[in-house]
Amino acid sequence: MLTQNANEFLCAVGAEKPAGKLLRRYWHPVGIASELSDKNPKKRVRVLGEDLVLFRLRDGRYGLVAEACSHRRASLYYGFLDDDSIRCAYHGWKYALDGRCLEQPFEKDPAFKDEVRHPAYPVEKLAGLLFAYLGPPEKKPLLPRWDYLVREDWPRKIEVHPVLQCNWLQPMENAVDPSHTRFLHGETFRQKGIPRNISYNLREVDRFEYELCEWGIRKSRVFEDGEREIGHLLVFPNMLRHPGSLHFRVPIDDTHTQIYRVIRLKEGPTEPGNELPSDYITYKNSEDGEFHMENFPSQDAMAWETQGPLTDRTKELLGESDRGITLFRKMLREQIELVMSGGEPIALVRDPANNQVINFLTSEWQGSDD
Repeated sequence: MLTQNANEFLCAVGAEKPAGKLLRRYWHPVGIASELSDKNPKKRVRVLGEDLVLFRLRDGRYGLVAEACSHRRASLYYGFLDDDSIRCAYHGWKYALDGRCLEQPFEKDPAFKDEVRHPAYPVEKLAGLLFAYLGPPEKKPLLPRWDYLVREDWPRKIEVHPVLQCNWLQPMENAVDPSHTRFLHGETFRQKGIPRNISYNLREVDRFEYELCEWGIRKSRVFEDGEREIGHLLVFPNMLRHPGSLHFRVPIDDTHTQIYRVIRLKEGPTEPGNELPSDYITYKNSEDGEFHMENFPSQDAMAWETQGPLTDRTKELLGESDRGITLFRKMLREQIELVMSGGEPIALVRDPANNQVINFLTSEWQGSDD
């Protein structure tokens, strides 16, 4: 179990919070490019506790700025898009993509605008996802070109999940909790009469093993006959790389999370350079609002949300099978402390030569997609 202070240390995502400072050192998907059109080029988003406006300019560039105007705090969501900027609809203050104030129509002092720096963050598009970096500009890494984002020989799609009503760490701890698959997924499917091939529903597992690597934590299963099966990779700090998909768990704020999955399809058209198609799924029945529990995402969301908006880890009882969770918490704490002391956390990409296609070294086993 954790103390209340230790729990907040790992979970809170605000700009001045320890975990928030760590998370801001990475790129996060903040939207789907196809959601922004000529008719609707702007969208409100909330990321890491910040209320922002995501937009597309006429020339195809993207911007992400604080929603509240630096002048009188009116919403820039209702602003006007120029060729190179966004202009507040209240008094016409105009902001560049980097937050510089370009115009203040009713101010006589031309130097006043130079004192203004509106919160603004760089945005890059990759595979139809829009990624943003909310950290210190001088610390900005390269946007990682994960295999699922750039392997054009793989038919893929983007899956957008409903907003998850819980803290980001709850789904991330699931990434190093392989024991849940036997019951949450395997037994639920069995009880519902849904056939699914889950390997260790059929074979007894002797133990789970966890290996630290340059990207995070790789897990594996050792069956009673001694065979070792390589499992999924937790990509630090908030991703899961499965042989069938790449999961992003994006903190909206301390009690909400947005999940995107890039899924590899068995077949389908692959158009080089095109944006991936996107799908929007549901967790719950429309009739009664209960989790339908008919697939992996719904089952997982039930387990994560019912722990509470921010689970009280002072009351949990961890066992030997939870070693992956304790290992991840230790890694997370160490990386937060490293950033607080001025260091650089793991799993950042700096060298363009190593960022053509990032292929994870993992056995492409046909296991469960959780």
